[in-house]
Amino acid sequence: MSTRSQLTQQLGVVAGFDDPRVDLEQYRTPPELASYLVHVADLQGDIEDRTVVDLGCGTGMLGLAATLRGPRRVIGVDIDAAALHTAQENRGRIAAKSSVSWVQADATQVPLAPDEETTVVMNPPFGAQDGNEHADRAFLETTAEIASVSYSIHNAGSSEFVESFAADHGGEMTHAYSAEFDLPKTFEHHSAESKTIDVELFRIEW
Repeated sequence: MSTRSQLTQQLGVVAGFDDPRVDLEQYRTPPELASYLVHVADLQGDIEDRTVVDLGCGTGMLGLAATLRGPRRVIGVDIDAAALHTAQENRGRIAAKSSVSWVQADATQVPLAPDEETTVVMNPPFGAQDGNEHADRAFLETTAEIASVSYSIHNAGSSEFVESFAADHGGEMTHAYSAEFDLPKTFEHHSAESKTIDVELFRIEW
């Protein structure tokens, strides 16, 4: 099994968005953060021989990271057809060995009902745009319906909200981790060439 640093290196070839959409808050999940999430999930026994669903998969970073840790299958769901096309190309770049399916659908109304142990991995929109506040709530609602366990990335300071949401939907937050998200200049309203924001990663049993 590859180490976390080896996983990060393998994910370096995963391409981001050709034309990112600000309304969908499309950012490439950094390989370092993706490898951290998947490494933690793997140590908890939540990847190998399980179905992994990457909600709002974008160009596939988290789902493809999971393919390198022996899941039964990976399903990536995203509303953006262009992003899924890039995700399919990225699958070839990392030579994923596990079964991978890409589904074009709204991740908040996902047409899936897995009948086996399912791990959801996701980097949902943080709701940073006007009119898009609490966008991560809808992703969590879907997760509560389809997941046995989930790993999700949120803005720092989200712990109380996520823990309360999980409890209200029959889940339990079992682990919380601090991490950093390296954010390159992506949209016109970004003034700096890059910045690092603090994020939190949560594991929830449903």
